[in-house]
Amino acid sequence: MKNKTILLCIIFIILISSICYATDSVYVWSTNSSNITNAVQNDAIVTSSEITENNSLNLESGSAILIEQSTGNVLYSHNVHEQLRPASVTKVMSLLLIMEALDNGQISLDDPVPCSENAHAMGGSQIWLDTTETLSVNDMLKSMCVVSANDCTVAMAEFIAGSEEAFVQRMNERAKELGMNDTCFKNCHGIDEDGHVTSSYDIALMSRELLQNHPSITNYTTIWMDSIRDGKSELVNTNKLIRNYKGATGLKTGSTSLALYNLSASATRDNLSLIAVIMKAPSTKIRFAEATKLLDYGFANYSCQSFGNKGDIVTSTNVNKGVKNSVNLVLEKDAGILVKKGTSSNIVQNVNIKENISAPIKKGDCLGTINYVLENEQLLEVNLLAETDIEKNTIWNLTTSLYVKWFNMLR
Repeated sequence: MKNKTILLCIIFIILISSICYATDSVYVWSTNSSNITNAVQNDAIVTSSEITENNSLNLESGSAILIEQSTGNVLYSHNVHEQLRPASVTKVMSLLLIMEALDNGQISLDDPVPCSENAHAMGGSQIWLDTTETLSVNDMLKSMCVVSANDCTVAMAEFIAGSEEAFVQRMNERAKELGMNDTCFKNCHGIDEDGHVTSSYDIALMSRELLQNHPSITNYTTIWMDSIRDGKSELVNTNKLIRNYKGATGLKTGSTSLALYNLSASATRDNLSLIAVIMKAPSTKIRFAEATKLLDYGFANYSCQSFGNKGDIVTSTNVNKGVKNSVNLVLEKDAGILVKKGTSSNIVQNVNIKENISAPIKKGDCLGTINYVLENEQLLEVNLLAETDIEKNTIWNLTTSLYVKWFNMLR
C-alpha cells in the first residue's frame, strides 16, 4: 500500500511538470502528385475582366461560354457579355426559384397547382393546361424541364409568388444577387419581349447555381421520355444531348424566331462537371453541334483532381497543456483543383501548422493550412481545423484523474 502511494505521488509530480514545461510544436510536410499541372484555382466564376475573348473553335453561334461547374472557372468564351434574347433558357431562373421554394419548405412536390386563365392562354411550347385541372408540382417540373411548357411555368410562378409579375420581380432580384449584370427578365417563360435579355455569361451563372446547389433538378433534366396525366400526355425532351451525349445532365433549350437557337448544356464525366452555353445559333443542328464541341473541348483538355473531402484527417499535431497531447487536423472544405491535361509537372502539398498550440482548443478552431503549389505558384489553400475539443489541464482535473486511477488500482 505504501509503495502504491509513493508511485501515485511520482505520477502526480510528473503530470504537474508536463503542464508547465510542455514543448511547442510545428509540423511541415510535402508530397508530390504526379501528372497534375497547370491548375486553375477559383472559388467562383471568374470576373468579366479576367475573361479572354476568343473563338478558336470557330463557332457560328453569336455567343458561347464553357465553365467548370464546381469552381466556375471559365474554360472558353466568345462574346460572353453580349445581351441577347434567351428564349426558354429563361426557365433556368424559374426552375432555380422553384427549387429554392421546395428546399425552404414553401411548397412540396405533391402540392396540387391550379391553372389560371393567364396560364391557359400561353402560347409556344405547352402541355395545354386547362383551367379545370390541377397538376402536382412534380408534374409541373417534369413538363417544364422536358418539353419547356410555358403554361406550366406561368402556373408555377403564380402558385409561388401570387402573380407572374411578382415572380418576375423575384427573378430579377435573384439575378442581381448572382451578379447577372447583363440580365433583365420581363417574363418567366422566355417568349420574346422587348427588353427581355441576358448573356451567355449570365446563363452560365444561373445554370451553375441551379446544378451546384440543387442537384436533384437532374432527376427531371435527364428524362428523355416520360408521361403525365396517367400516361395520356407523352413528353419527349427538347434537349437531344440527353439521348446522344455521354454524361449529359441537362439543362435547358430555347428558341424563337428572334432569339434563334439557345442552349445551356451540362454534362459530367470522371468527376468533372461542365456547363456549355450557346446563344443565337443559326439552326438547332448547329446549336447542339457547337455545345457538343465545347463540352468535348473541356473533357479533352481538363480534369478535376481531388486531394480530399471536407472533414478528412490530414495529420495530427501536438497540444501543450491539454488533457490530451495531440489533436487531429481535418480539411475545412473539399480540396479539389481543376487541372489542364497534357503536362508533366507536379503539384506539391505543403502543410503549415501554427506554433505554440495550447489547450483549450475548440472543435473547428483553425490550427493551420494546407497549400497546393505548382512551380512556386499557390493554386489552392484550405484551412486545417481541430477535429475535437481539447480541454486545458488543471490541478483539479489532474487530481480527479489521479483519484480515478488510484481508485481503480485499489479495486
